[in-house]
Amino acid sequence: MATITSSEPVKGQAIKAKRFHLLPASISYLQATPLTLILGGFLLLPVLMITVVSFWDYDFAQMYPDFVTFNYTETLGSWVTWKTYLNTLKYAFMVWVITLFVGFWVAYFLAFHIRTSAMQMVLFLVCTVPFLTSNIIRMISWIPVLGRNGLVNSTLISSRLISEPIEWLLYSDFAVVLAMVHLYTLFMVTPIFNTLMRVDKSLVEAARDAGASSWQILTNVILPLAKPGMAIGTIFVVTLVMADFSTVQVMSGGQSASVALMMKNQMSLLQYPAAAANAVVLLVLVLLMVAGILRIVDIRKEL
Repeated sequence: MATITSSEPVKGQAIKAKRFHLLPASISYLQATPLTLILGGFLLLPVLMITVVSFWDYDFAQMYPDFVTFNYTETLGSWVTWKTYLNTLKYAFMVWVITLFVGFWVAYFLAFHIRTSAMQMVLFLVCTVPFLTSNIIRMISWIPVLGRNGLVNSTLISSRLISEPIEWLLYSDFAVVLAMVHLYTLFMVTPIFNTLMRVDKSLVEAARDAGASSWQILTNVILPLAKPGMAIGTIFVVTLVMADFSTVQVMSGGQSASVALMMKNQMSLLQYPAAAANAVVLLVLVLLMVAGILRIVDIRKEL
């Protein structure tokens, strides 16, 4: 009888301990519920709707709920579409290379050549000031600079460096890439700067004490530690360039095209299923690119 009585408190403690272990798990699920609802309602549900609409039929007046595949057949079977995708990838690659180069050196200067944290923050805020205005305003501001009678051509002609205006400065691929670099460089600077600020300065001092040159410190210490920030900046820049249509339309003067611009034109013609099919293909392409970046660089340490 004594043995039975003594075992009851032990059993009760075991039940309480089990409940105590189950309680944090239920609280975690409860805490994750709002974010799950937000992502499901504002991300997964719209993507699902776009995917469903991409299989619908349509004419010049309306859409018809159906399950047809000719929207994807026309998208993937047209050489014009493939050329547009290649042109978009060309823009993404060129803008990525330039923003990565510029963004890294700006972030490197702020993180390692500015000694005080207050001055680092001040200079970083100075970098962000132009980005407080609208993208459209910053993009259009290049037109009077690069135009035939713009600031650049006027200066070169007055300096007698050229005899006639340079035509390819505006309404060309050069103007598109330049405007995109101006628009999206901050998205590369910010994550790289955040990563470099976390680098232990004693590692640099140790490498210097070991006899490493500045170039060796850069390539063997700083660059490997900056990879997560560079990967995050790459994801930002590439996805923004792939989804940009206004810059391509305005800065190319309608002489070039991108996938986003093609979808915008399809929607203006009420070809919503065709635009949805292009959106799905573009989404898959961007996700594959992001997955490839995540396979190369582990960015979890930055999140």
